[in-house]
Amino acid sequence: MSVQVEKLEKNMAKLTIEVPVETVEKAIQNAYQKMKKNINIPGFRKGKAPRQLIEKMYGKEVFYNDAIDEMLQNSYADAVEECGEEVVSRPELNIVQMESKSPFIYTATVALKPEVTLPEYKGIEVEKTPVEVHDEEIEAELLKEKEANARTITVEDRPVADKDIVTLDFEGFVDGEAFEGGKGENYDLTIGSGAFIPGFEEQLVGAKIGEDLDVNVTFPENYNAKELAGKAAVFKCRVNGIKVKELPEVDDEFAQEVSEFETLDEYKADIRERLLKDKEEDAKKIKEDLVIQKIIEGAKMDIPDAMVNFQAEQLMDDFAQRIQMQGMSLEQYFRFTGMTQEQYEEQMRPRALQNIQSRLVLEAVAKAENLEVTEADVDAEMQKMADQYKMEVEKVKEFFGESQIEEMKKDLAIQKAIDLVAGAAVEV
Repeated sequence: MSVQVEKLEKNMAKLTIEVPVETVEKAIQNAYQKMKKNINIPGFRKGKAPRQLIEKMYGKEVFYNDAIDEMLQNSYADAVEECGEEVVSRPELNIVQMESKSPFIYTATVALKPEVTLPEYKGIEVEKTPVEVHDEEIEAELLKEKEANARTITVEDRPVADKDIVTLDFEGFVDGEAFEGGKGENYDLTIGSGAFIPGFEEQLVGAKIGEDLDVNVTFPENYNAKELAGKAAVFKCRVNGIKVKELPEVDDEFAQEVSEFETLDEYKADIRERLLKDKEEDAKKIKEDLVIQKIIEGAKMDIPDAMVNFQAEQLMDDFAQRIQMQGMSLEQYFRFTGMTQEQYEEQMRPRALQNIQSRLVLEAVAKAENLEVTEADVDAEMQKMADQYKMEVEKVKEFFGESQIEEMKKDLAIQKAIDLVAGAAVEV
């Protein structure tokens, strides 16, 4: 196999890849073996017709598509490695020549990793983020804990009030017709939560248990279900029950129940310490982001669009995996939000560009400073992961092959670069 590289504008390149004749013939023969069982030729049992006869009847090109797929799959990665260039996008492929008894030639237009010219990256001035915990924040944490430990009590002697949890049957109608997804039975709705269409929950206030009532609302103009957007609707509702949350008293006994502390004062001191630690971590991250952004602003790098597109696609793939773990497909998400995949990827482009710029400048810093990642660094990272997942470190190591360890080393070098530039920054 031979590879020629033609450098194009804005860090793009065209690779011309030539696959030798013997590989072409092998791929065509493999395609014949794969396809022959599905081809009927009069006078031959199914799957037994000779290749030459099939090619004579259907043309030599009958096996080309499968042969091309095999050769692209087997040759592209090797071609990239052979050319020595660092490719950072999916290839745009174009077939130049595909003929029996001739080399297979194709081109791959790709983005190459841009060179970075760094500005002065030590001693960068950034605004200091104040780190302090206010009493109101401690009270807010206590309220969350109160909510988590609240008792739910059934109410029978009064109508619905704000903040009540109402058990509700409902069915929605537009122009007298019930619509899909507009029906629920024994649904628990907290009044004032904003979970339903604006204006819905307020109309339930004052309703009694067992009472039937009509709730009149108008769907917002930007409602996800386009067929309902902006339309007036009537929900026929019945209140089946009313519940309220009873919050516990916040005292020493409460502190003993929800923590390992004996007194409320000790518990509050622990909350303050935890909040302070979180804020210090947040301030550290803000400082790092500010420093990196200033380096990006002063750096020179010509990032090809194809590289940004590729990063946006990867962000899309990561998002798809996350929502699948939550039991929703990407198609369902787009249907519910009214967004298209193209629109989502376009929204991801600024974030994709930021990710690329950050990594490029930090890689350049790591290279300029000769920041090396040692085996001890890798072992320490493995141990951190083992502690996080409560596993034996040897078990964690079993999940990592050579390529994964190389990626880990790159990430650790990036972190060393972050620590260097942030540590050298001046807070003002």
